[in-house]
Amino acid sequence: MDLLQMKDKNIVVMGVANERSIAWGIAKKLLEVGANVIFTYRKERSKGKIEKVLENYQDYNTAVIECDVNSDESIARAFSQIGEQFGVIHGIVHSVAFAHAEDLKNRFVETTREGYAFAQDTSAYSLVAVANAARPFMTEGGSIVTMSYLGGQRVLDGYNVMGVAKAALEAAMRYLAADLGADGIRVNAISAGAIRTLAAKGVPSFNTILHKIEETSPLKRNTNQEEVADMMLVMLSALSRGVTGETIFVDSGYHILG
Repeated sequence: MDLLQMKDKNIVVMGVANERSIAWGIAKKLLEVGANVIFTYRKERSKGKIEKVLENYQDYNTAVIECDVNSDESIARAFSQIGEQFGVIHGIVHSVAFAHAEDLKNRFVETTREGYAFAQDTSAYSLVAVANAARPFMTEGGSIVTMSYLGGQRVLDGYNVMGVAKAALEAAMRYLAADLGADGIRVNAISAGAIRTLAAKGVPSFNTILHKIEETSPLKRNTNQEEVADMMLVMLSALSRGVTGETIFVDSGYHILG
């Protein structure tokens, strides 16, 4: 029996910045197994980058829809459009996070009120807002998976306000899992290891982290885009039908070390 069963499923992927994005690796894998992928973007330049990576996927069923996660009106408009075009939403990949550069470079104690609020709104509350907007269209149940990082559970040098936002994100994920379970909607998080992405460039200690994982993780290597995408397929599919409210680590086992 094919428990993956992703062919013709409508999956929303949020957060593709370019071809090196974890979200793009996930979207590519979804397209390869026959899913219909709806991409969201915040700004026009992001739309252009998505359209560029889709140039080799003209024969696949995709859509690119504007969605500013800092705006309730934009989120509502986006998911209304998705509902009208696709009918049912079977899954959502929430790979959205942002913090101001100065709030990553400065000492954490110097985090500004505005910077703290913006990181929380973009990186954590957006999951709640998206789940609420998508819920009316997830009439067959489904799976929502957000992307987290070890900095949400441990203090990592240079992660600062983003680590606090990821902690809030994981807590929100668990509360959503408890709230939406009766609707047949599962909510989980994947905590990916260090991968060279556009977002990772903003973390001052990123290269040091990469080397440390290679030296000390149980698998003695870093993870990659494809491994995270494979796990995402599992979490979106019936293979994980009994799992909700969990943070799944894909980081070569690094998180288990003291």
